[in-house]
Formats: sequence, C-alpha cells, structure tokens
Amino acid sequence: MTTLLDAPTLVRPGEELDLIKLEPFLRGRFPAEREGIILQQFPSGHSNLTYSILLGDREMVLRRPPFGTKVKSAHDMGREFRVLSKLHNAYPLVPAVLLYCDDETVVGAPFYLMEKLHGIIIRRDPPPGLEFSPQTARRLSESFIDNLARLHGLDYPAIGLAEIGKPDGYLQRQVTGWIERYAGSRTHDLAEVEQIASWMLQHMPPNSTPALIHNDYKYDNTVLNPDNPSEIIGLLDWEMSTIGDPLSDLGTALAYWVDPDDPSELQEIRWGPTTYAGSMTRAGLVERYKLKTGRDTSHMPFYLTFARFKVAVIVQQIYYRYHHGLTRDPRFARMPEVVKVLLRTSLEAARSDLI
Repeated sequence: MTTLLDAPTLVRPGEELDLIKLEPFLRGRFPAEREGIILQQFPSGHSNLTYSILLGDREMVLRRPPFGTKVKSAHDMGREFRVLSKLHNAYPLVPAVLLYCDDETVVGAPFYLMEKLHGIIIRRDPPPGLEFSPQTARRLSESFIDNLARLHGLDYPAIGLAEIGKPDGYLQRQVTGWIERYAGSRTHDLAEVEQIASWMLQHMPPNSTPALIHNDYKYDNTVLNPDNPSEIIGLLDWEMSTIGDPLSDLGTALAYWVDPDDPSELQEIRWGPTTYAGSMTRAGLVERYKLKTGRDTSHMPFYLTFARFKVAVIVQQIYYRYHHGLTRDPRFARMPEVVKVLLRTSLEAARSDLI
C-alpha cells in the first residue's frame, strides 16, 4: 500500500529553492536534526507551490506562493497559516502547522511549514494498484459530501475565525470580483464571459446562512486513508478559505465533478474519478448535502454557473503567468482550451437551469 501514497518528485525547473539559505534557517529552528536536507516537490498543484522537506528524521511540507504571481491576495501565506493554526483542533483533517516565515530572503517569498500527512491523493484516476470498486466509489462520494457538510457546520466564531471573512454581501462581491479578475488576466477574447457575467448579475440568489468555506473543495485536495480509501483523513490547500456562502462551496465541488453523461469535452478535463461506476452524480451530491445540512439548495444551477466561471478564471490566471513567461511549467500550455470548456458549460448551466 505504501506505493499508493502521494509522493514528491524532483523540483520543476524554475521553481527551485535556495538551499544555501533555507538549510541554515531550518537548522536554527530544528537543531536536533543533524543529518542532511532533501528537498523535493509535489508535482500536481497549479497554484501555491508545495515542497517536501526531509531534515534528518523530520518530514515537513513547505508552502509558498507561485513564481510570477499577479494576485497577491490569493497567495497570503500568513493568512493561510493563521487559519490552519486555529482550525486544527476543531477540525483535525487540517495538517498541523509548524512555523511561518515572512522573511523573503530565505526562499524569495513568505512561506510556512506544516506536518506531512501520509495518505492517498486521488487525481484524475485512482493510482495504479488501488482497487476502486463501485462500492468504494460510492462510499467515497458519500464521505466527500458528508465532510463538506461537517465543515459547514463548524462553529467558526468559537474557533476564532470570524475575522477571516465578511459574509454580508459575500456572493455579490464574489461575482463582481471574479468578473474583474478575468478582465485582469485576459489573454483571449471569449464571448461567453460577457454573457455569463450579465446572467449572474441578474440572477443573484438571496444570501445563505454563512459558514466557514474551503472554496476549492475537490478530490485532489483530500487525503485518503491508505487502509480504507473511502475515508478522508486530510483536507489540503486552504488558500481561498473564508467565511461566506456555503452553497458557493458546494457549487465549486460540483464544478469539479463530471457526470458520466456529461459532454465529451467536459469528460476530457475531468479532475477526478467521478464518472467511475458507483460514484454519485452532481444531483445526488446536492440531495445528500441537503439532507445532511437542511439548507435550501433550490438555487444550485446559479451556484454551478458561478463556480464553473470561477474555476475558468482561476485557470486563466494560471495561464496568464505562462503566457507572459512568468512560469515555464509545460502543463499550462493547453489551459486556454480548458477555460473555453468551462465557460461553455457554465453558460449551459445558466441556460438549462440544471445541475
């Protein structure tokens, strides 16, 4: 089973860290570790960069902003560190954080360190060797939505997280903000953007009771138990977490969830094994969430429209860095096609009023 665990690889060219500066910084804070340092990178993330550090016997994970980023507010390492620090005791699926550093001379940007979670991360398909039966797929689907309901039920003021967001007017700000972010990272003229923007501004649903939301909830941000792959033991990538509309969080999960009868162009950009036999559909996820939370889910077509648009903008922002030579990651070259698919399916959700 150890071969199924998520493992780091060599650091991508252009994303190296200066070990001459990093190693003495770490040794000053972890003096008991006497052996050499090994630095690797987790290869699959597209936003904040995540590195594996082995310092003697101590395993750690380092998170820093991407090189060449244009949106500083989306990569606030200090904020992410504070959220995780407060959240860990109330929601143990969050990794324990170790330290935060705002001295940019160490790795070129602020960063923080956290403990490493040992588990399986499922991406587009289950890792080779993992038995992913219909029963496992079903149970994982249920765990996935139940965990989101659990997160949205946390007493965030008691945890000390009320100050990380402004729930009043959240959805209006989000819609207008993501429209503006697309304009700030545009590289192509796409007619769907204006149509989607106009529709969203005209069909804004009433405010939902606020909750702590993850804002990027999908399979490859969860860590699974190696001995029981339908059990979620960790939730990663909290950079966009806030206090806001929990239905927008559910909408994001739906935007990443592809059904077996979805168009082929959506199948081609599938983020997880959501089309495998046994997996719940988007409609099934919504129904289970409604039963678990008691929330009104009648406006989910709006939230799916918005979420697909938001994900399209996130992908566009990543491509913007590649387009302007700020990163050399070859994975980013085909992202304009992904943006187009997401915009087309966002508009389809708006017009069909279906999820």
